[in-house]
Amino acid sequence: MPSFELFIGNKNYSSWSLRPWIALRQKEIPFTETLVPFDFENGNPKFRDFSPSMKVPVLKDGDLTVWDSLAILEYAADRFPEKGLWPEEISARARARAVSAEMHSGFAALRNACPMNMRRPVEVLGVDDTVTADVNRILDVWTECLERSGGPFLFGDFTIADAMYAPVVSRFATYTLSESPVFQQYAAALTGTGAWQEWEKEALKETWYVAEDEI
Repeated sequence: MPSFELFIGNKNYSSWSLRPWIALRQKEIPFTETLVPFDFENGNPKFRDFSPSMKVPVLKDGDLTVWDSLAILEYAADRFPEKGLWPEEISARARARAVSAEMHSGFAALRNACPMNMRRPVEVLGVDDTVTADVNRILDVWTECLERSGGPFLFGDFTIADAMYAPVVSRFATYTLSESPVFQQYAAALTGTGAWQEWEKEALKETWYVAEDEI
């Protein structure tokens, strides 16, 4: 039986939950999933039972609780070094950590204007210059990483960096934010994984409606 228990929010909306979930599934690290749907109006009261931050995702491993997506991914990399969650080569690992940290802390304009919503019909969304700047910077990251590694993922094999950018692929597709060949190439690799397809299938079945994410 797996010792990992991963608490997540709604699959349709929860970009932060997708990040550790897709990495654990893609790397075949066993875990049990506990989905606790969030409800902004009620302040997510059930999260208090398992989340020190009152947010998801949260990972429990025995007596240990780890919150925050990137911290969960780092812990999984420490616990399962053989799974290759970070690139093995030291300079590639440094770049993977840098682009992952940039995603973790940045791109606020894109996040605010284009919430992840896998159930939303695909359509062009008009965005302002700050969102366009975020889109262009992300395309630069993908281009540089894929040119260095040769693909299909940012650092060749699937790593934490791909998990961090997975929700962005969904956003780019939903709101038609780019027709770049780099985006199309990278999106095809990520959405072609069994882990992505499993998550998306379940997301599209959900009936919860969160007005804040229905722009």
